[in-house]
Amino acid sequence: MKILVMGGTRFIGKPLVGQLLAAGHQLSLFTRGKQPIPAGVEHLRGDRSSAEGLGALQGRSFDVIIDSSGRELEDSRAVLERTGAPSHRFVYVSSAGVYADSELWPLNEDSPTDPASRHAGKLRTEAWLRAEGIPFTSFRPTYIIGPGNYNPVESWFFERIVRGQPLPLPGDGSTITQLGHVADLATAMARCLEVETAANRIYNCTGRQGISFRGLVAAAARACGRDPQSVEIRSFDPARLDPKARKAFPLRLNHFLTDVHRLERELAWSPAYDLEAALADSYANDYALRPPAPSDFSADEALWT
Repeated sequence: MKILVMGGTRFIGKPLVGQLLAAGHQLSLFTRGKQPIPAGVEHLRGDRSSAEGLGALQGRSFDVIIDSSGRELEDSRAVLERTGAPSHRFVYVSSAGVYADSELWPLNEDSPTDPASRHAGKLRTEAWLRAEGIPFTSFRPTYIIGPGNYNPVESWFFERIVRGQPLPLPGDGSTITQLGHVADLATAMARCLEVETAANRIYNCTGRQGISFRGLVAAAARACGRDPQSVEIRSFDPARLDPKARKAFPLRLNHFLTDVHRLERELAWSPAYDLEAALADSYANDYALRPPAPSDFSADEALWT
């Protein structure tokens, strides 16, 4: 199939493009040209942040369009205004952040959503695709980790563990969170193209299990080759902090746990990485390869002082 990937040279894009090429698809990557393009792939150069920057898409048509970087409805709509709807599928990376807070866990794809969440643009995009009758598959990951992650998730923990810094955790560290490996998300995205049932479906996509913040610290320490008992944990009370100070901690301060049974059942998908393997892969094939750089832990001090 002729597939347009919006991006494709960074985090999620790298394993996804590799899988699509291996499956024999004809790929076009729309990027700003800051990263190398794989051999045998058409490069459409542009910048989606402006109408003029999307000019390379004008009049092009595709069987599949994959959008992993659109945050607002207008981001994706602007692409389709130039290409028309894909004949087979529009594949979208949404976020489990669209769900409302709940007393019932894990959250499934029918759980209430929060129209005021910071990911509300993704929720509106899903609704618009459905209303327009554009065949789509949307994925709602929790925290995605792995080599190339430009969001400070696992690296936030690695950095403090490796440098022997105290690690701040909210409360007693019993809050449950959930992480998944980027290659597992890429596998689900590639596989949905082969399954008709996946049309007009939304899937949670992450690891099978949740883990407490304290458990995450221990698992991250093992990935770094450190004894978890050697990591100093300092508790802080998030209730007394202003919203800006809370952002010094990289994860949601409430439970964040989703159910992936729909994805497993309908796409015959199962994650290749459990949490320990995902963290170990990210550490060995990303963090440990980075050149030494100065670190600033001053924001941590504001959490517990």
